[in-house]
Amino acid sequence: MRITFLGASGSEVTGSNYLVQTATSSVMVDFGLFQGGSRADKLNVLPKGVDFKNLKAVLLTHAHLDHCGRLPLLVQTGFRGRVYATPGTKDIAALILRDSAKIQASDLERINRKRQRAGQQPKPVLYTIEDVEKVLNQFEPLPYHQEVKVAEGLFLTVAEAGHMLGSASFSLQQRGAGRNTTVVFSGDLGPRGAPILRDAEPFTKADLVLLESTYGDRDHRSLDDTVREFTDIIAKVVARRGKLLVPAFAVGRVQQLLYHLALMFRSGRVPKFPIYIDSPMAIEATAIYRRHPELFDAEYQALNPRRMTEEDLATVKTCVTADQSKALNELTGPCMIMAGAGMCNAGRILHHLKQNLWKPETAVLIVGYQAPGSLGRMLVDGAKQVKIFGEPISVKASVHTLGGFSAHAGQTDLLHWLGQVAPSRPQVALIHGEDRARKPLAEKIQQQFGITCTLPNLNQSLVVGE
Repeated sequence: MRITFLGASGSEVTGSNYLVQTATSSVMVDFGLFQGGSRADKLNVLPKGVDFKNLKAVLLTHAHLDHCGRLPLLVQTGFRGRVYATPGTKDIAALILRDSAKIQASDLERINRKRQRAGQQPKPVLYTIEDVEKVLNQFEPLPYHQEVKVAEGLFLTVAEAGHMLGSASFSLQQRGAGRNTTVVFSGDLGPRGAPILRDAEPFTKADLVLLESTYGDRDHRSLDDTVREFTDIIAKVVARRGKLLVPAFAVGRVQQLLYHLALMFRSGRVPKFPIYIDSPMAIEATAIYRRHPELFDAEYQALNPRRMTEEDLATVKTCVTADQSKALNELTGPCMIMAGAGMCNAGRILHHLKQNLWKPETAVLIVGYQAPGSLGRMLVDGAKQVKIFGEPISVKASVHTLGGFSAHAGQTDLLHWLGQVAPSRPQVALIHGEDRARKPLAEKIQQQFGITCTLPNLNQSLVVGE
């Protein structure tokens, strides 16, 4: 088997994409969007050297945009294979891809108006909503823990990854010519003990493991400490009647934050105050979560989700239309506004940041990974001024990074997951992480398991099973 790293490798954390080739078949694992500024935009094309018409299938680990966001490009190539994904991933991917197409169309309209005024040629759209609907028709649901034949000689088994609703780790086995070769794709792994979803499940045998390393250099602050800090920040901002802006990933992070807010209100640690979910996608995602209770852990089910919705979160209001979103500009605090996108690289959060970043009573809560080059990363790194829609905006608001809410496993949890398969002595390739995260993780893996890791770069290939 030959594995070619076409995304989320080397200096690129986003754009997950891996081509698997055998003598008889070729499949892809993930086909995600690169995120993080103009350089990432240039990478959002079809990778060269791939025979898409003869590609047998795409295997989708989960539905975050950096893993599924280029799937609609496939229909432009003549690809007619299946896109395999768990039922939860299929539902969330439909939501995210439709939203992506709408945001692209809206952003491109604004950009092309400026280009037209400057006498420049308009930029083409990456893909349309019609492309999205076509590729969604090619999805095939994957059950957990059941082997599925995805191409000639290739068999896939899926395990829970604990990262988001429907997320999965893959064991892809090649059979034939008297031997079996197994490649394990971790996908994005969630931290152990996170609320709502079950913990990640490891595999125990592999010839090669592709392990994500987003936070391979460190552990997150404990969830208990993070929730305490979250509560303290909220109490202080509410007391000064300020606004809390949360650039939140609509799928996963919004639901987790609502969970913690519900328990906060239930305990009386903070008085109830208005919370606005300014994201049609987050509203729909929450409805999808409710349709998949089979994926919830026992602790969440024991807390009575219905009581959370109807009583604890009675002050939550949803904003579906653009006019409802704009009306939030006129509000005085205290209130919380949760809006996408999570990296502040698109969506309604940009408008709220533009209106409120320059106000010292505002607090911005960063609750997820921020890719290099993204506006969110600039805020985390302490920028005193940023540009939003071409306008310079002074950063007077307090910016708080709450890493304990991350949906990614930290170093200890990554090592724990790998430790279950390490006795089979696989090769290990570290992906989906900056070198500052990959290198320390590689050192730890060498120390604990005696395995020397490969740190693949973009477009590099590995051959396994020879």
